[in-house]
Amino acid sequence: MVVAAYGLILPLAVLTIPPRGCLNIHASLLPRWRGAAPIQRALLAGDEHSGVTIMQMDEGLDTGPVLLEESIPIGLDDTAQTLHDRLAAIGAQAIVRALRENPPARPQDAARATYAAKIDKSEATIDWARDAADICRQVRAFNPAPGAATTWLGAALKIWRATPISSGPATPGTVLRSEGDGIRVAAGHDAVVITELQKAGGKRLTADRFLLGTTLSAGTRLGT
Repeated sequence: MVVAAYGLILPLAVLTIPPRGCLNIHASLLPRWRGAAPIQRALLAGDEHSGVTIMQMDEGLDTGPVLLEESIPIGLDDTAQTLHDRLAAIGAQAIVRALRENPPARPQDAARATYAAKIDKSEATIDWARDAADICRQVRAFNPAPGAATTWLGAALKIWRATPISSGPATPGTVLRSEGDGIRVAAGHDAVVITELQKAGGKRLTADRFLLGTTLSAGTRLGT
C-alpha cells in the first residue's frame, strides 16, 4: 500500500494487511519536517534543500524507517507551489524505484526530528517589523494558499511575489517607492520589493499593472 499526503495515521490493523507493509511518499528529508506542512515549513525556515523520502510506515507520525531519499536545492524564487510540483515529480519516480528495488530500510535519527505543523491562516499575516528576508520567505511559503496578506485602507492586500533589498531604517510598513518595477516597503530590517499583489475583490497583478489603476503613494502605511 502506498500513500502520499494522506493526512491520517494508519492503525496497525491496516499497516499489517499488505505483505510488504505500507509506504509513504513524504515531501521532506526525514526526520526533518515530519507532519502536515513540510514544504511550507522548509520555505519559512529558509532551508537550502528539500526532497522526497520513501518511508516504511509505522504507527507514529512519519517516524518509520527510510527506504530512500532524493534531495533537491530550494531556489530563491521557489514558492510552495513550484516546490510542490518539483517534489511531486521526484516522488513519483522514487516510489517506482523503491517498489522495484525494495532497498533495505534504515531507522531515522529521532534526535534530529523537527515537526511541520499544519498551516494556520493567521500565520499568513505579514508583520512588517520582521526582517525583509523573513517576510519574503513568508510570501513564498504561502503562495498559492492561503496567500501572505497585509492591510491597506482597511482592506486585505495579498502579496504574491516579493524580494528583499538593502535599505536604510524607516518605519516598518511604509511605502518607500511606488513604481512599475516594484513597490518598495520598509521592513524591520531592510525593505521588501513587491512585484505581484492583489487587492480585495481584484485580480492578481504585477506591480506595473496594479499601479495603472491604483494609487499607492510613497509614505502610505501598510498593515495599519
